[in-house]
Formats: sequence, C-alpha cells, structure tokens
Amino acid sequence: MRSTRRIRRPQWTGWRPLLGGLAAVGICLAAGDLAAGAASATLRSALPHAIPHSGPAGSPLAAQVLDAQSGDPAPDVVAGGSLDGQFIPFTPRGSHRQTQPLWLRLPAVSPAAPGAARIPVLVARAGIDQPLTVFVRRAGAPLELTPSAVLPQFGGAQDSVFVLPAGLDPAAPFYAHITRAGPVTTDLRFSASTLEQVLERSATHARVIALAFGALMAMALSTLLVRFVLTDRLYPLYGTLFGLQALYLAYFSGQGFHWPVLSWARPLSSYAWNVPVAISGAAAALFVREFANLRLFSPRVYRFFGWIALAFLALAAANVLRVLGLAQLIAAVGNLMFLGSALFTLVVSFLAWRGGNRAAGWFLIAWALLSTFQIATAVWLLYGRADSAEGLLYYGLAPSMVAAAVLIALGTSDRMRAQTAALTDAERRAQTDPLTGVLNRRSLIERLDAACMRAKARGQPIAVLFIDLDHFKQVNDTRGHAAGDACLSAIIPPIHAELRQSDVIGRYGGEEFVVILSGADSASAQPIAERICRRVSEVRIEGFGEPIALTCSIGVAASDTLGVWGQHLIAHADTAQYVAKRAGRNQVQLAAALAA
Repeated sequence: MRSTRRIRRPQWTGWRPLLGGLAAVGICLAAGDLAAGAASATLRSALPHAIPHSGPAGSPLAAQVLDAQSGDPAPDVVAGGSLDGQFIPFTPRGSHRQTQPLWLRLPAVSPAAPGAARIPVLVARAGIDQPLTVFVRRAGAPLELTPSAVLPQFGGAQDSVFVLPAGLDPAAPFYAHITRAGPVTTDLRFSASTLEQVLERSATHARVIALAFGALMAMALSTLLVRFVLTDRLYPLYGTLFGLQALYLAYFSGQGFHWPVLSWARPLSSYAWNVPVAISGAAAALFVREFANLRLFSPRVYRFFGWIALAFLALAAANVLRVLGLAQLIAAVGNLMFLGSALFTLVVSFLAWRGGNRAAGWFLIAWALLSTFQIATAVWLLYGRADSAEGLLYYGLAPSMVAAAVLIALGTSDRMRAQTAALTDAERRAQTDPLTGVLNRRSLIERLDAACMRAKARGQPIAVLFIDLDHFKQVNDTRGHAAGDACLSAIIPPIHAELRQSDVIGRYGGEEFVVILSGADSASAQPIAERICRRVSEVRIEGFGEPIALTCSIGVAASDTLGVWGQHLIAHADTAQYVAKRAGRNQVQLAAALAA
C-alpha cells in the first residue's frame, strides 16, 4: 500500500529577530529543538514498518544517467527496469549546467540486520529550481516516493528527504527524474542516511543561521533607529551594511526562503542573495571611507572608495544579465571584486590605524576576521560549489559576520566617544577664560540668566558678588603683564575655597570677577564675601622681585533686598564695589546700603 502521508520538516521561526532581536532568537532555537524531536518521533510512529537501516549515515550513492538518445521516457517505463541497460556513468560535477530532463539510476539502500531501529532515508540534493521525483519498485510495480522533508542548503540548494517505506523489492534501484524550472547553481548529489541524523544536522544548521541572522538584523535595526537621534552618517551606513549582510546570509543559506515574510523572495532564486550582497559591498565602501575619515586625511582614496561603491551597484544591476547566460561570468567578476576590495580595505584600515586613528584598529581586527572567511568563500566559489563547503559557510562565514558587526560597533562607539570628548573640550574652551580657567563673560551671563529663572520659579533669592583687584594697573605697570597674569590666576583658588559646588565664578573683564550665589540672600552672601576678601589678602605672588601682596574690593547685590534680577544685579554689585574702593579698598560693600 502506497504511503501518502507527508511529514513536514521542523518549521523554523528565525524571522522573529526582525521584531524581537536576539531574545526572540533564543525562543526560536528552543522551539526548533522541540520541533526536530517531535518530527522524528512523528515519523517513527507514522512509519512503524519502515525498513531498518544501520549503514553509515550520509553515504554517497553513485548514480547512472539515462543515455540522452533514449529521450525522456515515461516514469512507468523507466521504473519498470526495462531501460536499465541504457544507463551510463554519471558525473555530478557540472550537472547544474544541464538544461534537459534527466533520469538517474541509484543503487538500492541495503537493509540492516533485524532489530535495528534507525529509519533509513534517501537524500537528494538539487537546486531550488530543479523539480525532482523519485521512483522505486514495490511488488514489481513502480512507486513514486513523496518527500518527507525539504531542507534548505547554501547556494540555492535543497535536500529532499525520502523515507523508505517497507515492502520494497529486494535490491531494487531508485530512479530520479530531474527537470529544470529556472537558473540552477547546484550539482546533483545523492546519499543514504538516517532520519535522525538528517533532522539533527538540519536543526543545527538552522540554529546557526537563525542566531547569526537575528544578531545582525537586531544590531542593524537598532543602529538605523539611532539615526533619528544622531545625524552621523555612519549609523545608516552601518545599519544598511549589516542589514543587507543578514539578508544575504538568510537567502544564501536557503533558510530565508522558508521563513515567514522573507519567503516572498522565493521566485527570485539566486537574485535574492546576489543583489543584497552586491549592495552591501557598496555600503561597506561608503562606510569605510567615513569611518576612517578619508575625506580629511586622503581625499584621493576617499574618491576611490566612492568608485568602488558605484562598481558594486553596477554589479547588483548586472545580475539581470544572468538571463542571457552570463551567470558564471558575473559570479566570477563579483567574487574577484569582493576579494580585491577586501584586501584594499585592509590596507587602508591598517594605514589609518598606524596614523593614529584608534577606532580604525577595531575596524582592522573586524575586517581582517570577516575578510579571512569572505576571501576563503570567494576563492572556493571561484573553483567549487557553495553546497560543498558547508563547514566553511556555517561555522566560518556566519559567525565571522556577527563578530565583525560587534567589533565594528565597538569601533564606531570608540570613534563617537573620541568625537564627543573633542567636542566637549571645544565647548569647554569656548566657555572658559584661557588664563584663569573660569567662565568667560558670555557664558557667565548665560549661567546668571538661567540661575535667575530657576530662582524665580522656586521662589528663592539669588546673590551676586562683584570682585575687583586693588591696584592691579600698578602691578602691570611696575612688575609687567606676566606678574599681572600670575595675580589673576592666583586669586581663583582662594575664591573657590569659599564657594559651594552649585556656585559659579566667571571673569567679567580685566581684573574683574563675578560670583553667582544661587539660593543666597544678602544676609548669607555678605559673610561669604568677607571670607573671600580675607583669603585674597593672604595671597603672596613671588617670582617677580619683591613678593606682591593682593587685596580686593567686593560689591554684593541680592534679589531679596533689591528686587532686581539678571544683569541688573551685576550693575548694582559693580556700583557697590566702587563704593568699597572709595571707602579705602580691601573691604565688602552691600548694594542695599546704597538705597538706605
């Protein structure tokens, strides 16, 4: 009796990282493990009379091909065995170029000794655009086998897994019929294995790709969102680069064609990965020149990277020429472009790092790691097939993409840290007086206005001290300007010693300084001014002949007694300071006393 039950392969939900990031990937991986075990158990219960098998898993099967002169006979004729004498040896390498329908004859899978528990399967590897059917004889009649699972592989390949039902004719060969529905890049291969090992291997591959895709897409999407906050062009270029790398990995591995949302690209076949990887090459070229700041350090190399980006965009557009039979040429040109651009980028990154760009060091490590596997992949693809390099692609290329994304993200963060530090230092220099290190006049007025607004909103007073050094012109005239600069710098520490962290001091002009006392009224501001005046009188400046003794006159103005704010407080404090000078200098004068 013919078995018509179809067991689906474990459904993989790795598309969820698009929405949930790496956390969702972990859930998907756990679900994939459960699904793989459930599928194996289901197949066991559904096929209790399957042929037991104990041969080596993944044993390749040597195929024979029906002589082309026999044409394309009907399945009943071929599977009946009447044409067995017309089959000739088949060479798998280069079979992806075949455009005519093929009939292949495969040897029988030998049953194991009674009592063996493993379920034998026939694994047929073909391109996703190569419809494949398998026939065998049971009770002397042809029987078409239904694939129990279709597992994606790298390079547009897929494995059709056929569970062998019980009751097959002893030593009966298998007959595979292959047609071609579109461009194919996969050579035909057949092997005998067991269901457990096929499912376990497929689940492992799916986990690797889902984890790598989830990590790349999560970082790409989060970086693209940062663009709404920061205007640096590195962020959209980074997000575009690794977002396209994630799509390339998903489709090149074949997993994406089986995921929700991404499966819409199934009709595009190889275009689904060739176009994204070509555009990602353009994004990488633009990213490198911005990351290494080549516009400033090497405009010529900066422009050259622009030409590289245009070349990769032209490569992406050239994929339409595949319909003219130029697929091999375009693939070879593309691999050579990736090889050359990777090496050139390594050289530029190394030179930028040697030139003092610390962020380029992060990029150099990341790009060296990624380029090692990209170059190995490109060289392999120039001389071999993607579906025959699973170890390199699953456990080399995919993890290296994630590691490179993380390292380049660290380099980008380090670059932004350096830029932020430089900007902060520039802002500090723009706001402070270079001689004394306190706020300059413009920044002082801005701080005063802001402090007054806060004080009004909170119902608190604010006080201002206007400090002027006594006889400063005489010091400049008799001891020189260097001595005057030393005096200005020397009085800052004594003033700071009497201030709170919330208080502000700035140089108003010449030998004049203003102190903002937030939350202070006239009663509390006057003692502070008295202590500052006393501390300044204790300062002695040496190194310019006889020690220079300093004194200062201080005017105090507070909002609680004057009812004024902002620069009006400074004006009142300045007036009070002049009164202190006329009264003999080296003393404090309250502005409120002027109104009395």
